[in-house]
This record gives sequence, C-alpha cells and structure tokens, in this order.
Amino acid sequence: MYYYFDYVEPVFRPPSEAGSLILQATIGCSQNHCRFCSMYKMKQFQVRSVEEIAEEIGRIPAHHRSHIRRVFLADGDALVYPQKGLVALLDLLAESFPSLTRVGIYASPKSLTTKNVEELKILREKKLTILYFGLESGDAETLRRVRKGYEPAEMLELCRKAQEAGMKLSVTAILGLSGRERSLEHARATAAWATALSPEYFSLLTMFLRDNDDYYREIDPLSRGEILEETLEICRGLDPQKTILRSNHASNFLNLAGTYPKDRRRMIEITEAAVVEARRHPAWYREIPRYREEIL
Repeated sequence: MYYYFDYVEPVFRPPSEAGSLILQATIGCSQNHCRFCSMYKMKQFQVRSVEEIAEEIGRIPAHHRSHIRRVFLADGDALVYPQKGLVALLDLLAESFPSLTRVGIYASPKSLTTKNVEELKILREKKLTILYFGLESGDAETLRRVRKGYEPAEMLELCRKAQEAGMKLSVTAILGLSGRERSLEHARATAAWATALSPEYFSLLTMFLRDNDDYYREIDPLSRGEILEETLEICRGLDPQKTILRSNHASNFLNLAGTYPKDRRRMIEITEAAVVEARRHPAWYREIPRYREEIL
C-alpha cells in the first residue's frame, strides 16, 4: 500500500488491495447502521470532490506514478459516488497513472441501487473492474437482526446487475454472525445465496469484537468447534459454477483456499478433518473465541 498523503483514519481495504494506491473518494460509509460493524462509526459520511482528490494525486512524485498499477477507492462504499464525478475520477486516474490496470471499490447494496447496468458498464470500461461486497449472511432473519437494510433476494439482484455489466465480485460472509440460534439457517442460506450468484471470489471471516459489543451480547456466540461446524455446512452447501473460496482473515482459525467446483471435495475434507481434530480437544472446541480489533 502506498502512502503519499494524510488519510482520514482509520482506513480499511481488502487483503487483495495490499499493493494498491488507496484514495479516499468518500469519507465513511453511507450505509452506516449495521449492528455488527463499527468500521466507520467514528466518521461522518461525506463525498470528496474530484478537485480535492486531484490535488492529492498531484503530491505523488511523477517518477512514482508509472509504478502504480492498481488503485483502491475508499471508504466504505465509494461506489455511491455520483456517476458523473466517478467517471471524471476514473479518467483522472487513467491520465495520472499510465500503468494502471485495475481500480477496485467497496460496494454496499445501497450504492448498487445508485447505478444502472449501462452506468456500471461505463465504469468497467474505465478500469473499475472489481467490487467488494459484504453479504454477511444469506439468511433474511439474520440480516434483519443486524440491520443490514436489505433482503437476500434484493442483494442477489443488485449483484447480478453488476455481473451483467461485466464486473467481478468479491463477496464476504461472516461465520458466527447469527450466533447459536440460527447457525444452521445462516450457513445453509449463505451457501445457497453464493451458489445462486457464483461470484468470482467468496470469502469467509469470523464474527469478532470491534466496538459492536451490544450486538455480540444479544447472541449466543459460537464456540471454536461450532464455528468449524458452521464452516463445514457452508462448504457442503456451496456449489457455484466457478468461485474462488478464501478464509484467510485474521479472525479465521481455519485457512481455506480453493476453487469451486474443482476443489469442492477437498475443501469439505479439509474442514471435516478440522472438525474431527477439534472434537479431540473438548476444551478448545467449547472455547468462545475472543478475537478483538481495537480502533484507536
């Protein structure tokens, strides 16, 4: 990740954007009411002007610009940026970085409602080719409890619109989000949703504490072993046409990496083996993970 200017901290980016230049097209998240998430709760949402971003780009030494191949537009759902301004911003990036190959962006359900297929096609042609989308769960009741604001079917249609425009989708879901009460429903519905969409990438992270204690106290949190059982249920239910599966977030304690459907059997067997091993260690199996990220 490149640092040429002062960010409005904290800044978040997907693991695959570690080598990208990060530009804050927006500050915060326009959809900032999800109860499990506190990533942008300390920020007041605002859209930055193209002129302001251009001034920042101007601070990058000219001899560095030819080395920048990827740009990630932050913050939380910068796809909500007005279409005319976003087109101008992408043109600016192409002009400023001659080696640019890809622009990535977080996309919320709300931001996807602001763009039609033709507008998304225009953005893709200007190298905005990958959207990072937080599904969280395919279970409608779980989504209501966390106040996601959208139903699974609504989000599926919005993501299909992006696919129709030729964009790649990297979708995330959260293990343990439903707690013990709806673990099975959460796992099965999430696997079914991902199967129906067949995104290019599908990633699992694990429910953890990050200033979301009120919600966490309302659920009966899963133990380590139960999270592995939930992971297994998802791996068994997944059957997309071609999707790369990852579970490599810092909160995960089972690292999965494979491509469905080619590696489906292998992913299931790895997870089954992890469950069997966990059951051999009852204390570890029953332990509630306490992974916490502090926002300073």
